[in-house]
Amino acid sequence: MRNAAVEDDEKQAGGVIAVTRALSLMEAFEIGESALSLAELSRRSKMHKTTALRLARTLALSQYMVQTEDGQWRLGPAAGWLGARYQSGFDVNNVVEPALHQLVKETGESASFYVREGNIRSCVARVEGPQSVRHNVRIGERLPLDRGAPGRVILAFSGAKGEPYESIRERGYQISVGEREAEVSSVAAPVFGLNWRLLGSMCISGPSSRLTKAKLEKHAKNVIRAANQLSYELAGTRSAATPKALSRWHP
Repeated sequence: MRNAAVEDDEKQAGGVIAVTRALSLMEAFEIGESALSLAELSRRSKMHKTTALRLARTLALSQYMVQTEDGQWRLGPAAGWLGARYQSGFDVNNVVEPALHQLVKETGESASFYVREGNIRSCVARVEGPQSVRHNVRIGERLPLDRGAPGRVILAFSGAKGEPYESIRERGYQISVGEREAEVSSVAAPVFGLNWRLLGSMCISGPSSRLTKAKLEKHAKNVIRAANQLSYELAGTRSAATPKALSRWHP
């Protein structure tokens, strides 16, 4: 007979708590880490050592985790196969467009995703906002990197030296008012993939008469949140139970 407390935990979590804990254990590994001790797995997953050990041994039965000769734990080949199957069936548009739609819903402004193509930036995804007066950009349009918030963000997180790029990296976003086109304002943040590889920038844009600097500062937190979430999804989403890694970008 199942423990009532376990059942309550599962109801509150909206699923099977053992599965959530097992995923949290595997997601404790950061990029570049080959193995972790049981103590570190326990600390990162916020589980008791006996619980972490029991789950690790269970995952090892299906080769999702492997114990090394010195007693540490690493991800097993089954985890790699799962990641490969995810990547082979992945369509970037299925992730980017919903993220832009959500950003439009939160801000009421048009949202775009830009990538670098040599010395220019190209709009690869765009969702128009509900406003009758808005800034128009076509998908596929090629724009300069050194003018406008989306291009400045791409340059900053590609390692451009000096100002304003040092400041952009420090705060994690950029605002522009009339820089590329008169009376057009925007705020942008970087989007990353695996190993902190820059993929592009996400932004909202619109007329400066509506998007004042004060309003852009207010919307910046929405753009950063959306860009961070998109980064996780493009790299392979973590579960809601996974503790966020405190990492700093390096050029």
